[in-house]
Amino acid sequence: MSIVYKWTNVGNLPSRNFICGYCGNPLASEKGYSADTQMDPYKGRIYICHFCTQPTFFDYSSRQTPGSPFGKEVDHIPVEEVKGLYREARDCIKCNAFTASVLCCRKLLMNIAVSKGATEGQNFTYYVEFLSDKNYIPPDGKEWVDYIRKKGNEANHEITIMKEEDAKDLINFIEMLLKFIYEFPALVSKKIPPATP
Repeated sequence: MSIVYKWTNVGNLPSRNFICGYCGNPLASEKGYSADTQMDPYKGRIYICHFCTQPTFFDYSSRQTPGSPFGKEVDHIPVEEVKGLYREARDCIKCNAFTASVLCCRKLLMNIAVSKGATEGQNFTYYVEFLSDKNYIPPDGKEWVDYIRKKGNEANHEITIMKEEDAKDLINFIEMLLKFIYEFPALVSKKIPPATP
């Protein structure tokens, strides 16, 4: 059965905390539009972000559209392909595309390795070994990389749909790895004075 929403004019709504799917800011909004449905007491609501003024829809089951990206921004990533793939992996979760997010995380490991000097066009195992041998993977982190490999293989080669938990686990690890490889070294280099001749 399809839900029919009957919208009212903008007004005050019960306050709702959420992360805006457009600008990424966390907020609590009470301005927007309300709608009754034929399934009383279920309602639909559109909240207006007071940062970017974009509308966020919450259906009768409180599902948010557009959803908010999962994970945090990582600064100082100098490679556009790596930065873009990380954003894409996070954005896939906004629209419940968990298998696509897992595949992005797998591809991210290859792109990170190439950005650090690995040869392009190799198999996935080569990139994992490269990151490990060059100490880009933290202690005990190789199991996580192997987990990404296994989940990526399932998503890529098997008729398996990834779950939200799978995608979020991988993004949490990738976020930490990106901070370890790009963000933290860039931050500490700003703290160390240049060597004098």
